[in-house]
Amino acid sequence: MLTFYSGATRMANSVNAAEECISLAANGTQIDPKLVFLHASMGHNLLDLSRHLKMRFPQARIVGTSCAGLVGRNMVTETMMDVGLMLVEGDDFAVGHVNGICGANSFEYGQKLAEILKSQRSGINMIYLLAPGIDVSNDRLIAGIESVLGGDITIFGGTSSDNVRGKQTYQVVDDALFSRAVFAVGFADPSLSVRTMATHGFVAVEPALIVTKSQGNRIIELNGVPAWKAYTAQMLLPDTAELSDTMPIGALAEELSPEEAAKYGNKHILRVVTHTDDTGSLIYPVDIKVGTKLWLTVRDEDLIFADVERMVKDLLAASAYKKPIAVFSSDCVTRGRRLFNRIVKEELVFKMQYPLSTNDITPPWLGLYGFGEYARINGANRYQAYTTALAAICRD
Repeated sequence: MLTFYSGATRMANSVNAAEECISLAANGTQIDPKLVFLHASMGHNLLDLSRHLKMRFPQARIVGTSCAGLVGRNMVTETMMDVGLMLVEGDDFAVGHVNGICGANSFEYGQKLAEILKSQRSGINMIYLLAPGIDVSNDRLIAGIESVLGGDITIFGGTSSDNVRGKQTYQVVDDALFSRAVFAVGFADPSLSVRTMATHGFVAVEPALIVTKSQGNRIIELNGVPAWKAYTAQMLLPDTAELSDTMPIGALAEELSPEEAAKYGNKHILRVVTHTDDTGSLIYPVDIKVGTKLWLTVRDEDLIFADVERMVKDLLAASAYKKPIAVFSSDCVTRGRRLFNRIVKEELVFKMQYPLSTNDITPPWLGLYGFGEYARINGANRYQAYTTALAAICRD
């Protein structure tokens, strides 16, 4: 049986930060985790943190990622010194990773990842997925996993990020550091179930950009001109702008079918451009076809708050109003301080955490600000960006 504990802090010294997280998670008790999730912002050495955790818990598997900030129990922070842990007791899980993922091989790497999990453990019913966030075809990655483990399995998680520059992100598995690795944790505790939801609260604005040339997850042309030039022009930015200039305002919306929109709570699903190449192509997070219409978006603060409240209510209803024993959350980097001031951001997190709390105590919670989010929504595993995604794990 799996039991979850979490802690988060902001400390400059990596060892002290790890110890503070462990102390907060244990809350005066002795814990013996066999699995540790690690999130750390770019001011920390991710490998040093992982090695310290491995020294503290030699029998534990350590999986971690760089991020632009994190959400913990009653805490949201976006500094260069953030560290968060989810420590898990029990051994009903499998861990797998593959290195060298890119857009072109995302399906095959998803298959390899799922095969590793399947070889270690039977009865996996949910997967925490973490990908690099730069040049991954996430729809193909999901499809690769599902081709091995089936389309009924729930996939949740997020992607690594840097300090919103779109240059390089990092992943760690035990004592190995990567920048192009994808890892997954398959949970196989039969007493657990998970419910996932996602929401964004953005509104598309005209005119649309039309994909006129693409290859896989690369948008080569928009409206018949080089994609980067058209993309930046639509935002009234020069084509000499940096990617970090576009991320806070550059959410691209794809239209959903009426049936999907009704279930999703919005008629559009959002994507983020986290990378470009030397030819001026946009590295898109999913494959995209010629003729696809893309809209820039604007935030609607009232809609964002209303959608978060709706999402949490729907999450509780889907769980028969059982309170979760652990929550993993994923937020886009652009939904933090680049979108809200600190007070508004903390209020938004409170509106998620309080309804899921028991006797005013927030369940173990680990969230990150990354470049994209995974969630199963109305029977389909999806990748999206500029969203808040929640995965609430309950004991049946």
